[in-house]
Amino acid sequence: MNFSTAQTDAAQHVRPLSVADARRHFTGGRGYLAACTSGLPSLDTRAAVIADLDATSGGHVDLGGYCATVENSRALFGRLVGVEASRVAIGSQVSVTTALLAASLPAGAEVLVAEGDFSSVVLPFVHSPHALIVRTAPLELLAEAITDNTALVVFSVVQSSTGEVADTTAIVAAARAHNARTFCDATQAIGWLMLDATQFDALVCHAYKWLCSPRGVSFLTVSPRLAADIPALFAGWYAGGDPWSTCYGGEGDLADDASRFDVSPAWQAFVGAEPALELFASIDPAELYDYTTDLAAAFRRRMALPAPERPSAIVTWSDPDGEQLSQLNAAGITASGRAGRARVAFHVFNDMTDVALAASALGR
Repeated sequence: MNFSTAQTDAAQHVRPLSVADARRHFTGGRGYLAACTSGLPSLDTRAAVIADLDATSGGHVDLGGYCATVENSRALFGRLVGVEASRVAIGSQVSVTTALLAASLPAGAEVLVAEGDFSSVVLPFVHSPHALIVRTAPLELLAEAITDNTALVVFSVVQSSTGEVADTTAIVAAARAHNARTFCDATQAIGWLMLDATQFDALVCHAYKWLCSPRGVSFLTVSPRLAADIPALFAGWYAGGDPWSTCYGGEGDLADDASRFDVSPAWQAFVGAEPALELFASIDPAELYDYTTDLAAAFRRRMALPAPERPSAIVTWSDPDGEQLSQLNAAGITASGRAGRARVAFHVFNDMTDVALAASALGR
């Protein structure tokens, strides 16, 4: 993966933590190769959630503190993907955000979707009341499939079922050439793969996988040209310009930035997410990318699997009857199976011992 000089230089100033130092924030990674299913909480996340439970069970509910945690999480995610906090909306689920994008399109608009992509970024377009035209193309041919009729190109940066990494440069260039907008799901990417969200019109990420946050915390980034077309379909009290003073009736103005698309935050989930986001926003992204993809590459070599066109921290292979997944599980390895394939993922809390354990469990 190529990182721009500006991005790498900036990261060195704001993300000084090494992978070795980051690994000390986790205790339960041995044999856990399922970050692509759900990340592991760091020590700081565990401590924050427990402290919040202790405080609230004792009658000390700090609403102002909760809101500060949400806003800091918003800013930290923006830092991770290279945008200002004003361009970041907070959410709870990818499908809800996708529904906002579907609602931004006129009836009959064409949406081009990567074939076999995760259903949360597909179904809201398929079932939109606007009767959208949904067309699919294989991920590797997605850029070539964009035409002047395409209104929106939808794809996951990293495919959940295969670990395949999209050629974002080619897709974005083709979309711009045909005046189409781009919407990507980065849930399987951010946390090991550095992305510049400004290259897309919209980016969504649920933080419970590679960002090791509690489930119920997601983020949306939007470009100015797309934000003007998105309806505040799920506007609630937190979407107001000043939520605490406009939380009754319908007279208050919505926020004039991306927070107009906010859903009411799951406070306790953000309590756990904030330290996780702080951690990942502090790690050298190039080092983390090399570390995770090198582990995955080492496992591929042990398994005699071909190298992908673009390196990935996720490794999948054909396992139609689930036999090899069962072998991994029997050996104490936590892995997963998707679409007739066995799937393992290598994250910051893993090391070469995990590679050897998984390969040995499969007789390699």
